[in-house]
Amino acid sequence: MLMFTVSAQNDTSAKSKIAQNDTTLKFTNVQKDSSVILISTKKDTTTARFMGDPAPQLRVRDWIKGTPVTSFEKGKVYVVDFWATWCGPCIAGMPHLSDLARKFKDKVTISSIDVFESQVSRPKTLTQIKEFIDSMGRKMNFNVAVEDTNFTVHDWLDAFHQHYIPAAFVINGQGIVVWMGNTRSLDTVLQKIVNNTWDIEAESIKRKYADSSQKYLDDLDEALISKVRRYQGRYNDLDDLGFPDSTLMVIDEMVKKEPKLKYSQWVASYTFIALLRTNPHKAYEFGKQAIASSPNGGDAYGSIIGDIRDDMRKLSTPKEIYLLGAECYQVKIDQSPPYLTVGGMAKQYHEMAEWYRRGGDKLKALAAEKKAIKLWEKEAKK
Repeated sequence: MLMFTVSAQNDTSAKSKIAQNDTTLKFTNVQKDSSVILISTKKDTTTARFMGDPAPQLRVRDWIKGTPVTSFEKGKVYVVDFWATWCGPCIAGMPHLSDLARKFKDKVTISSIDVFESQVSRPKTLTQIKEFIDSMGRKMNFNVAVEDTNFTVHDWLDAFHQHYIPAAFVINGQGIVVWMGNTRSLDTVLQKIVNNTWDIEAESIKRKYADSSQKYLDDLDEALISKVRRYQGRYNDLDDLGFPDSTLMVIDEMVKKEPKLKYSQWVASYTFIALLRTNPHKAYEFGKQAIASSPNGGDAYGSIIGDIRDDMRKLSTPKEIYLLGAECYQVKIDQSPPYLTVGGMAKQYHEMAEWYRRGGDKLKALAAEKKAIKLWEKEAKK
């Protein structure tokens, strides 16, 4: 899943993350359910819409492929999907969406709307978007359009508070939005909607409970920041390690009361850096567990990279910590967005190689450095 923030920082530490609050749209990490979360810091003045509400008008700039959908006709089922050319999970899911278009041919009309192209450092022009769609061929075998930046996101993603892509909406034969969520989850839902066995009321109740539970956990997780801030030490004072034991005591009390917090974003980040300063081997073990268990999926590896960088300035870093960081770099590279430059990818391999070298794994260091050099050579030929 992809969340919206313009800085796309995947390797920030707890301290630097707090400072990054000056953008109106921020990309965060790829999530476990293969979407990209997007967080807007603008005040939301959009009228809220929910499942069970009539579908908004589908206002787009231009239809690139297929048959334009100018209205939702009574008696027909529609899927409206949102994606971007830079969204890795979106592109990876296109063949599956094409399979659904074939499976439900004559029963469901699928349209995919390109959005948020202007939010990256090198936005594609309309011509480039068309070329990209053409290059996908039968992998995008459905209707495709480009957003009207004045209306499309406002009418759909903002109104229904779907802060990630790929995101899909299903409209039934009465023009009602009966489902919304990650495009990957469409299979079972579509079959039930086509068969008229979909229970929208039960789905709404289930979501309401899940949303309130997650908000409760998110609020608790964020509350940790103010609880442990005084124990962190001065960032620019290399001799000030703060009071990591006190940080761990606060976290231990919170996790005892709510065990689900153990690998949440802030609890995991503060736990890891406190353990780095008290028991590096435990930090290594916790880091491995956090990567595997974090409810925020990709958040853990980025925090670990940033926290190791911070700690390197103040303490001697054990080899196993460097090896953990190098593994996190590999995850970061595997999940890199399509818009990352060749040079940017090469830099990540170079940094990973350095951490493997410091960790004592010369073979992996050499392999990573070779990849970096190969990418730099490719960039130089452009």
